[in-house]
Amino acid sequence: MQSFSLRSVVEHPALRFLVVGGLGFVITMGINYGLKFFVIPQHPVTALAIGIVVATVVSYFLNKKWSFGDRGELHTGHEVLLFVVVSLIGVALNSAPLWISRYVLGLAVPNVSLAGQELADFISGPVIGTLIAMCFRYWAMNRFVFPARPATLDA
Repeated sequence: MQSFSLRSVVEHPALRFLVVGGLGFVITMGINYGLKFFVIPQHPVTALAIGIVVATVVSYFLNKKWSFGDRGELHTGHEVLLFVVVSLIGVALNSAPLWISRYVLGLAVPNVSLAGQELADFISGPVIGTLIAMCFRYWAMNRFVFPARPATLDA
């Protein structure tokens, strides 16, 4: 029977993935709101996508070295390609709820107040979109990008 320890919890790849994701969330939000409020206010989906892409580059290195550092036998080029594909799908999944909120449901000024627009943007993109993309990315990283090494048999 394996005993419980705080160290074993902290060393679990899922917790490390969440920590890296939290840092990615901070990076995404900083870039997103910086662009949205000061550079491209008329393009909120683009602002969010740029923030996600920058955070994704940072998360690749942190996930490779820390979250899944004990995994993966793939050549780096192949691994990076898989990471990019998974990440692009993640960007689309993360951006889709914001796009739906703004352009399908019309939750934007003048249909709603500025406060209503910003609340809808935050709930749809950073909250709903991030949750959907996070679940997909963790599954895909475990399965395809940083797969567990097969157990070796000692002869």
